[in-house]
Amino acid sequence: MCAGDHNGRSGWDVMERANPDETDAADVKQHARAATVGNRATGASAGHRSMGTFSAADEEKQRGVRRMKLTATGLLLFVALVYVLAKWASHEGAGAWAGYVAAAAEAGMVGAMADWFAVTALFRHPLGLPIPHTAIIPTKKDQLGVSLGEFVGENFLSEDVVRGRLRAVGIGSRLGAWLAEPEHADRVTAELSAALRGALTVLRDSDVQAVVGEAITRRADAQEIAPGIGKMLEKVVADGGHRRVVDLVVARAHDWLVLHDEQVMDAVQGGAPGWTPRFVDKKVGERVYKELLRFVTEMRDMPSHPARGALDRFLTDFAADLQSDTDTRARVERLKGEVLGRGEVQDLIASAWTAVRSMIVSAAEDERSELRLRVRASLLSLGARMSVEPRLQAKVDGWVEGAAVYVVTTYRHEITSLITDTVAGWDAEHTTKKIEANIGRDLQFIRINGTVVGSLVGLLIYTVSRLLGA
Repeated sequence: MCAGDHNGRSGWDVMERANPDETDAADVKQHARAATVGNRATGASAGHRSMGTFSAADEEKQRGVRRMKLTATGLLLFVALVYVLAKWASHEGAGAWAGYVAAAAEAGMVGAMADWFAVTALFRHPLGLPIPHTAIIPTKKDQLGVSLGEFVGENFLSEDVVRGRLRAVGIGSRLGAWLAEPEHADRVTAELSAALRGALTVLRDSDVQAVVGEAITRRADAQEIAPGIGKMLEKVVADGGHRRVVDLVVARAHDWLVLHDEQVMDAVQGGAPGWTPRFVDKKVGERVYKELLRFVTEMRDMPSHPARGALDRFLTDFAADLQSDTDTRARVERLKGEVLGRGEVQDLIASAWTAVRSMIVSAAEDERSELRLRVRASLLSLGARMSVEPRLQAKVDGWVEGAAVYVVTTYRHEITSLITDTVAGWDAEHTTKKIEANIGRDLQFIRINGTVVGSLVGLLIYTVSRLLGA
C-alpha cells in the first residue's frame, strides 16, 4: 500500500515523485538538499548548526523504525485482505459471521490509514501532497523551539519552582556533611589554591600595582591623617612608649660623639670667624664637644633629666595640636600630599604588590603552608557546623536560593533563547530524520493500535446496529 511505499524514504523523495512536472520546485529542493549535505560535510558554519551527526546508534534506531513500519503496514494489508475475503464470503452466502468480520476489517483499515496519516504528517507531507498542517516538524521547527523555550521558562525557571526544588534538596546540610570529610576539604583547598594561583598569574602586575597605588593614594587623600596621628601620639606619650626611642637615640648619639670627636671639633672650628686665633678656635671646639658629650651622657643616664621632661611636654603639646590646631593639621596634610606624590613612595607602594603576590603564590603552592592549613581547618569547621546547625543550614539555603532565583529571573530570556536559537539553527531535514529515528518506532505502535482498536470499534458498532435492527 501507499504507507509501505514511503518506509525509509525522505519527504523530499516522496514530494518529487508526487509532483514530477514541478521542475522549478524540484530544482529548489535539489539545491536545498545539496546545501544541507555540504554544511554537514564541512561541520556547518557558526550560523548554521545541525542537530549533531547521524551516529551508528541513530542508524540502528532508524532500522528499527523501518521494521516497525513494515509491521504496521503488513497489519494494514492483512486487514485489507480479510476485508476482501469477508466481503466475498458474504456474497457467496457464507453466513452472518462474514458481515461481522468485514465490518471489523473495514474499521481497522480506516483506523490504520487515519493513524498512518497522523504519524506521517509529523515528519513529512503524506504522499508528497502539500496538505495544510502536515510536515509539522520540518515546517514548524522554529515555532516548536520558541514554544519549548517558553515552556521551560514558565515551568522550570520560575521563582517558586526554583525555590521549591532547592529547598527540597537541602543544600546546606548536604554541603556541610560533604565538607566535613577531610578528603573533601583537602580537595576544595587544592582547588581554591589552584584558582588563586591562576588568578594571580593572569593578572598583570602593572595593572594591579596601578590599582593598588591609586586606591591607597585616593584613600589617603580622602581622609585627614593629623587627628589620628595626634591621638596615637597622645596615647604613646601617656603610656611612656616613646621613652625607649629616646633611650635609643641618646645612646646612639653618645656612641657617635665618642667615635667622632675629631669631626665635631673640626666642625666647630670651621664655623669660627676668620679673625680669631687658631688656638682660641681649638679651645672653643674642645669646650663645645665636652659640653655636648656631657649633655648627651647625662640625658642617657638620668631618666629624670630636664631635657627628657621638655621632650615629653613638647610631644604632648604636639599631639594636642595635631588634633585641634588648624595650622598644624593643614601643614600635616600638605606634607602628606608631598610625600605621596614622590616617585619613591609610589614605587614603594607598587613593589609591595610584588612582594605580597610572591608570598601568596608560595603559600598557595605549599601544601603545608599556614595559609592552606588554615583554609582546610576553616572548611572542616564550617562543614561540621553546617551539618548540625539548622540555623546555618537555613542561611546557606537562603543564599543559594537567592542566587539561583536572581540568575533565573534576570537571565531567563537568555537561557530560553539558548533553546530557541539552538533549535532554529538545526537543519530541518536532518532534525526530522534524527527525531524520527529516536521516536518513530514508538509512533508506529500508534498505527498498530489504530488498526486493532478500529477493528474492535467497527465490530462493536456493527454488532450494536444489527441488534437494534433486529
